[in-house]
Amino acid sequence: MQLIRRAYERFAALVHEVLKFGTVGAMAFVINFGVVNALWAWWGSQGTLTAKVIATVVAATFAYFGNRYWTFRHREQSGLAREYVLFFVLNGVGLLIELLCLSFSRYTLGLDNLLANNIATLIGTGLGTLFRFWSYKKWVFLAAQPVESTVEGTVEGTVEAQAGPLTTR
Repeated sequence: MQLIRRAYERFAALVHEVLKFGTVGAMAFVINFGVVNALWAWWGSQGTLTAKVIATVVAATFAYFGNRYWTFRHREQSGLAREYVLFFVLNGVGLLIELLCLSFSRYTLGLDNLLANNIATLIGTGLGTLFRFWSYKKWVFLAAQPVESTVEGTVEGTVEAQAGPLTTR
């Protein structure tokens, strides 16, 4: 029991982030899946990849706000514009992973039906999600910087840094 408690204490923050990320991701997936299937039904086989891009942009916008203000709210906020741009660049990479899976299914394997599109989308989404979680933590939602615990330590460090070490004669 001690081992389990220590393991939980050690990985609690990561477990909570993964669970929250998964919840936001599941909701974004439902949005993405719903929008892309609606567009595929509307457009037919024309615009398969375009529909995927549109659906991903809609879902990614939802995911950004869910992750910024819930999953990673305890992390440093480095500016909405910076985070949003990086988030969408990294989502672009995730989207590329999804499009490669969908393109492989459609154009290499010749599978041109709704079931094949959805299976390829599920595989691409899984691979893209692994990349997104890793990249968001690394580049978008940065870990909070440690803060000096005492003012004296900061003042002493500043004085010593300016004057050099104190010497006695």
